[in-house]
Amino acid sequence: MSGQRTELVVIFGGRSPEHDVSRSTARHVIGAVDPRRYDVVAVGIDRRGRWHRVEVADLVGRPADPGGGGVAEPGLAVDGPEVDPAAAVGGIGSASVVLPLLHGPFGEDGTIQGLLEMLDVAYVGSGVLGSALAMDKAMAKTVCAAVGIPQARHLVIDPSTTMTAISRRVKSELGFPCFVKPSNMGSSIGITKVATADALEAAVGEARRHDPIVVIEEAITGREIEVAVIGDTDSVAHGPVAHGPGEVIADGEFYSYASKYLSGGSRTVIPADLTAQEADEVRALAIRAFAALRCEGLARCDFFLERGGRGFLLNEVNTMPGFTPISMFPMMVIDGGVPYPEIIDRLVTAARDRHRRRAALAHRSVG
Repeated sequence: MSGQRTELVVIFGGRSPEHDVSRSTARHVIGAVDPRRYDVVAVGIDRRGRWHRVEVADLVGRPADPGGGGVAEPGLAVDGPEVDPAAAVGGIGSASVVLPLLHGPFGEDGTIQGLLEMLDVAYVGSGVLGSALAMDKAMAKTVCAAVGIPQARHLVIDPSTTMTAISRRVKSELGFPCFVKPSNMGSSIGITKVATADALEAAVGEARRHDPIVVIEEAITGREIEVAVIGDTDSVAHGPVAHGPGEVIADGEFYSYASKYLSGGSRTVIPADLTAQEADEVRALAIRAFAALRCEGLARCDFFLERGGRGFLLNEVNTMPGFTPISMFPMMVIDGGVPYPEIIDRLVTAARDRHRRRAALAHRSVG
């Protein structure tokens, strides 16, 4: 960035159930930015979808602590004067970059990315297609299966499918236990582990509270392995690089929302206890999934390792992973030798470069 100051517009909060996670992420990211290089503008979206200009002067330049805490910590408050969304980001200049620290629906699913594309501003993270594909578990599985990335056996259930038909298919194709998930949701919200056929209807009902499309997966006996990816597949200078892997050891039956952010009982191991060959394999799979789903900027790719069976199985790809002190994405990148503030620098630089490359495309030309 050659000493040029950058206006970093941080958008956080949002309408999704992951609102609190986003607030915590924003607090730590803003505290980590270098005040000599960035002028931070914070825009909070409340739970009703209203946008607010937020004062953050006391956070800028405060070192982020990658050692503990979580969503139970006070997140950055969504307060301040209400602003028009287009006015909040539409008037920024060529030295500005938007960092949409929004998780889940209305943020990680292509919606905010579409707005930013229409306003022609540089922003961190995947575009409309990559965000939407990765967020929708059913579509992500379809795309990844087409390029041969191994995954767990699963069913995609549309709203018209009866419980009788669902139960019959689960019994014959998956068996119990199994996991029932809303297709379009994050942070393990709406997911139920189902041990018997009697519990299936309630689990499907819970998933359908969050999305009409439901994904049902076989339960994998194995380890939870994650990989962080930074870069762009269409960039020569900033191609995708995989960091990690790390391992999550949940304190419950699976890595639920409570296990991730509330209970504090889950553990992470970085680097994961894998052979060099296994680590290389899962990093390569992460890059393949990242490319197949048209991800850009950053992602956390989650796998199961089924010992004595099929090896690594892709679980999901998160295009805007958490940046809280206990979040796996920054911890894996930091373990790879990249300090927390430099992660932000790399993401901002890649966003500006991508915006310049896209601006040169024929369909973006004026006249």
